[in-house]
Amino acid sequence: MNTTAPPRHGGLRDFYEDPAVPVASGTPRSLRQAGMLAAALGTAGTAPCTVLDIGCGDGTAAATAAPLLTGHRIVGVDWSQDALRRARARLPYAVRGELTGTGLPFRDGCVDAVLFSEVVEHLVDPDSALDEIRRVLRPGGHLMLSTPNLAAWYNRGLLLAGVQPVFSEVSLRAVHGRPGREVVGHLRLYTARALREFVTASGFEVVRLAGAPFHGVPRPLRALDRLACARPSLASILLLHARRT
Repeated sequence: MNTTAPPRHGGLRDFYEDPAVPVASGTPRSLRQAGMLAAALGTAGTAPCTVLDIGCGDGTAAATAAPLLTGHRIVGVDWSQDALRRARARLPYAVRGELTGTGLPFRDGCVDAVLFSEVVEHLVDPDSALDEIRRVLRPGGHLMLSTPNLAAWYNRGLLLAGVQPVFSEVSLRAVHGRPGREVVGHLRLYTARALREFVTASGFEVVRLAGAPFHGVPRPLRALDRLACARPSLASILLLHARRT
C-alpha cells in the first residue's frame, strides 16, 4: 500500500476528508468491543437502547458490531461528508456531527451508550470531546472507547532500539522512523494508565480495561499479539468500558 499523501497546504480537515486516508479499523477489535457493550446493555433490561458510533468512518465497525447489538439502534456520527456517504450504505442511521464547535446534534442525556473507536488519538482537544460525550449520555450511560496502546509489547522493544513506536507519527505527509507505510493522523497516544486517568478525570467511572489485537501486525507475530491481550497494558489496542457518573 502506498503512503497516504494529503495536499501540501491542507489542514487536518482536508486530511480526513481525503478518501485515501484509512477510516476503517480491524474486525477483531470491533467484535471485542461490541461484545463488551452487548454484555453491559444486557444488564440494563430489554428495552431498546440508542448507541452512537461517534467517528463512525465508513460504517464498517458499526456494521460489524450490529449482529451483537440486535434490538438496539446504532446511529453513526461523523463530520466527514465522504465518510458519511460510505457509512449510509452500511447503516440505517448516519448523521453529521462534531465533538467541538457546534457539538453533537443530540439533546442532553438522551443516549444510552457511545462507541468511540480509534478516534481519541486523532483529536486536538480530547478533553472537550469527552465533555460532549458525557453531555449526551444519560446518567449511568456507557462509554466504549478504544485506542492504540503506546506501550504495546512491540513498541517497548522498538523504543529500546531507538525506533519510533508504531501508531506514532511525526508528519501528515509520510511515515518517518517507524515500521509501516500508512499515514493516519495520530496526534495523541495513551498507555493503559494514562487512559484510565484521563477518562476518570473527565467524569466517568472506569468499569473495565481490556486488550485487543491489531490487524496490522505481521502474520508471523499475530499469535503473540493475541496472547498479549491477556495483559491490557501490553496489548496493541486498549478497550475501555466506562460509565457516566
